[in-house]
Amino acid sequence: MSIIPSLTLNNGVEMPSLGFGVYQSAPAETEAAVAEALRVGYRHVDTAAAYQNEREVGHAIAASGIDRDDLFIETKVWISDYGYDETLHAFDKSAGKLGLDQIDLLILHQPLPTAFDRTLEAYRGLERLHADGRVRAIGVSNFMPEHLESLLAVAEVVPTVNQIEVHPFFQQREVLALDAEHGILNQAWSPIGGITFYREGQGGSTLDDPTIAEIAAAHGKSPAQVMLRWHLQEGRSAIPKSVSPGRIAENFDVFDFELTDDELARIDALDVGVRRGPEPVDITLERFGMPVPEA
Repeated sequence: MSIIPSLTLNNGVEMPSLGFGVYQSAPAETEAAVAEALRVGYRHVDTAAAYQNEREVGHAIAASGIDRDDLFIETKVWISDYGYDETLHAFDKSAGKLGLDQIDLLILHQPLPTAFDRTLEAYRGLERLHADGRVRAIGVSNFMPEHLESLLAVAEVVPTVNQIEVHPFFQQREVLALDAEHGILNQAWSPIGGITFYREGQGGSTLDDPTIAEIAAAHGKSPAQVMLRWHLQEGRSAIPKSVSPGRIAENFDVFDFELTDDELARIDALDVGVRRGPEPVDITLERFGMPVPEA
């Protein structure tokens, strides 16, 4: 079993650099996928209230027999539960479904620009949860520079993590730099460009890129493994997702090789600046609000 290197968050909490994601994993598939990931060696699992599979993640954790102190569990508050009291209750719902008394990392899923006052109140709720020891670290997701700067102007606790879309075709260097300036760890969702696989007419899939394929062949690795290695060597956390046992194991097998500086630079040069996921400004309560079930 590979030993996953840890990253130290700005509050001193250590987090495994490679996590296992369950975005768009159907509840019926999630428990088996997480169980397999834990068997392979993952110890960091990322989920979200909006994924509607926290309960299945919790079942897999409980059945694994792995000591709680050896696991790092991350989840997200959905925009429907933004607000101070609402976010405190969102913690109760997520913790109940996960079967946990304490969550390692709790983050806001979107900045919600059209109701940013509610976003700020939600973050104040995260700060309370952190102060009370119910969460070990707090953070944000999909926050662009203007959102982050507005938050930092009033926050008492600097976010530990900003989880954003990052892959070779969309690298968000401005966001990465601002996060780094404030000691906020960048965490990549869609780290192997999974979101590029099904967005036609936007430059194709990262898996088919000839530069990545050439680098992969030189190391006897797959394109997915090369992309994950690229993230890790550039200091980011990455949370690949799969429900296939073969892919789950492949994505974990990235600690026995290193990319050269030239190879890293060649991957850096692939950025086309095209976002494949939703624009943060387009996330509104009117379009995306939905009730999050109780635990």
